[in-house]
Amino acid sequence: MTTAAVEHVIRAPRAVIDGVVRPAAIGLADGMIRVVAGVDEKLAGDGETVFGPDVVVLPGLVDTHVHIDDPGTDWEGFDSATAAALAGGITTVVDMPLDCDPVTTTMAALEAKRSAADGACHVDTGFWGGIVPDNLESFGELAGAGVFGFKCFLSESGNADFPPLDPDQLRTAMAVVAELDSVLLVHAESERVLTDCPEPAGRSYDDFLRSRPDAAEEDAVRMVLDAVAATGARAHIVHVSSAEVLPMIAEAKAAGLPVTAETCPHYLTFAAETIPEGGTVFAACPPIRGGDNRDLLWAALADGTLDMVVSDHSPCAPHHKDLTGGDFGRAFGGISSLQIALPALWTQARRRGFAVHEVSRWMAQAPAELAGMTDRGAIAPGRRADFCVFDPDASWVVRGAELQHRHPVTPYEGSALTGAIRQTWRGGRPAGEDSRGNLLAAGLREPA
Repeated sequence: MTTAAVEHVIRAPRAVIDGVVRPAAIGLADGMIRVVAGVDEKLAGDGETVFGPDVVVLPGLVDTHVHIDDPGTDWEGFDSATAAALAGGITTVVDMPLDCDPVTTTMAALEAKRSAADGACHVDTGFWGGIVPDNLESFGELAGAGVFGFKCFLSESGNADFPPLDPDQLRTAMAVVAELDSVLLVHAESERVLTDCPEPAGRSYDDFLRSRPDAAEEDAVRMVLDAVAATGARAHIVHVSSAEVLPMIAEAKAAGLPVTAETCPHYLTFAAETIPEGGTVFAACPPIRGGDNRDLLWAALADGTLDMVVSDHSPCAPHHKDLTGGDFGRAFGGISSLQIALPALWTQARRRGFAVHEVSRWMAQAPAELAGMTDRGAIAPGRRADFCVFDPDASWVVRGAELQHRHPVTPYEGSALTGAIRQTWRGGRPAGEDSRGNLLAAGLREPA
């Protein structure tokens, strides 16, 4: 087989193709994959890269849950976040509308986001829009401006500029999302449950758990599924931490409701029983729960109840974690993990008998599908030539100060992980520190 359209050929003994790992020759041209053939197939190209059997070529990863917090804060920036993504094999990120100033709930705020990101991103970057009570009548205009969908909260977000929706407002928002043929991402913790819970305070992680119980996620997910059934809108449950919601999600999927759900590496790695007193570096909302709960999240990935794994990279300036006092009532709830999401997940997945092609589906294919990015997320003709070259056997120890994140604080500090990213390719070539990504708009394959 030959093709005149091929400019460069990648030959890999192991590549994730069509949901399996197999040998392949991948022909590239104009930054796109043109042909996928047998590893020894003759393809006419000007250059060739041959990988050894120690690595697996994955599609470039897609992380649809990243808080870049720019403009307006010193928590994370487009330069540092996307440099971390690139180092972690992630070639596309979608930024959350929350921890920035202004929050991305208006056209002016979206323009401010794009201005802050323009020229600063090392990987392709898109944006979610936010829905709050004040923009229920106007958020639809953000869809026309190219956001990939919308995000809302059903409990206090921690940012007074991004208040939650009540049940009636949620249904109103969902009806508009359905008309737009878009998707609503929901932080599914219920304000009406949390209102009756004790306030988090002190150094006890058990007390922190009691402040954000499983019931808060259960009530919120039930609200979301009822709204989906009533409106036909597509909904996505972000960062599922409680296994108690899994039967509801599975039942909704079996009934044909258009709902998907994600979880995150920290919920699949850590367990409440091992979080030390005052260990506020582990604080997240919703919280990391017990080991038995963690096992059920893994089972839900195996059976498809959970569709994907994304980082929920949610950093802050270190003093907001109250690292010295260790008071969970004072600590910001968020985990910093963008650069190490793949090895963190793979370390646990491998121990549990999962294969690398499954991790690729959870971290590349499914997130791309969530955002409607039909030109990436898989190694196939017509997709972007973005790749993560992954050594699944490498061992290393996390040092936060060595990561590209703006701040070094991470609960993975000192953790021994398995799996290392050896190269990240963007647009058909290895990407270095000078890599510059595009700003993306929904429905467009070209930059916004």
